[in-house]
Amino acid sequence: MDVNAAVAAAAAIAGVCTGVIAMLAFRWSERDQKRPTRTSLHTDPVLPPGVDTVLSVLRSSAVVLDEADSVVKASSAAYALGLVRGGKLAVEPMLQMARDTRRDGEIRQVELDLPRRGTGRGEALAVSARVAPLGSRLVLLLVEDLTEARRIEAVRRDFVANVSHELKTPVGALSLLSEAVMDASDDPEAVERFAGRMQIEATRLTNLVQELIDLSRVQNDDPLEDAEPVPVDELVAEAIDRSRHQASHKQITMAAGGTAELQIWGNRGQLAAALGNLVENAVNYSPARTRVGIAARRVNAPGGDLIEVAVTDQGIGISDKDKERIFERFYRVDPARSRATGGTGLGLAIVKHVAASHGGEVTVWSSEGQGSTFTLRLPEAAAHRDRGSGHGGGHGGLDDETTPPDASAATAATTTYEPIPAPEVLP
Repeated sequence: MDVNAAVAAAAAIAGVCTGVIAMLAFRWSERDQKRPTRTSLHTDPVLPPGVDTVLSVLRSSAVVLDEADSVVKASSAAYALGLVRGGKLAVEPMLQMARDTRRDGEIRQVELDLPRRGTGRGEALAVSARVAPLGSRLVLLLVEDLTEARRIEAVRRDFVANVSHELKTPVGALSLLSEAVMDASDDPEAVERFAGRMQIEATRLTNLVQELIDLSRVQNDDPLEDAEPVPVDELVAEAIDRSRHQASHKQITMAAGGTAELQIWGNRGQLAAALGNLVENAVNYSPARTRVGIAARRVNAPGGDLIEVAVTDQGIGISDKDKERIFERFYRVDPARSRATGGTGLGLAIVKHVAASHGGEVTVWSSEGQGSTFTLRLPEAAAHRDRGSGHGGGHGGLDDETTPPDASAATAATTTYEPIPAPEVLP
């Protein structure tokens, strides 16, 4: 009995000791897990409260770096720009800025040109990078994409340069001609000749200023604020009436055909200016005793029916290299001919902006020596009302390779268009 009691007592004591040791080991393990390690300090840093939320709503590309230059937080825009790759900041100048800021705490900003990802054409992204300390261990990098702003600024700069040049030409001519008139005051024949030249230059200057105003208006105004159903027949009548004198002088026949009683949804003044520019160009660039045709028809489209108005001439045509640029402001296929006809190089740019702002497009087909066809595609008024919203689908881009199906209809029209009574022609 004494032996059995001793064994039992020893077993009880051993069990108690095992339990105590196990409990102490468990407590030690918990405390050890809660203790921060050297590795966790570097791989799992904590952003200051609210920073994560602020970075998520910024338009700038944001990257947060720790003291080991590892990326702690990066926005989706930063990945899209190619700033972050493999958990590291991939742009060396920005990385050096971050290190310098971490060392001295100074905020730095610089503009850089970065290679564009996914293109082999050497195009660059213009960005502005700003680095600032974030707490005691982190650095914040904010990057703004300036590429589009730079492009717009370049377009603006070119536009101002072109306007200055175009205005200087007629103004300089008027100044010289006025001096010539003064010097020839005793020669009535010379005065009359110089006065005629002054009138031509004054008209060119007036046209340029008016088209600059029209271009500014179609770029800045929303044409659908005052949209209404506009009869195509009336637009064609105004366009023909606008170019009637020039066509008569060159013995050019203007004819209209296609479907009657169509309506376009949009701003009447802008639509009249766009179609008038197309018809005027066709007359100006057509040889004498040729034909200019205007045809309208309805075409089916996924977003609703569209109205096509095609203007076809039998002129010199447009080369392939020029077709890509004819809708640029101040671009002229033949500068000498344009100046002779009083062209400003803004007419087709206005047409393009009007078509785009109305939810449509303008396309061109042309073959050198065979003529050209410009086609306006715009939403039909009835289709627009049926859809209830939206402006109709533009197709985007130029269709230079395929002859529009209505080109032959325009040139084959056999009845000379008799203008219907319409409001006074816009200047």
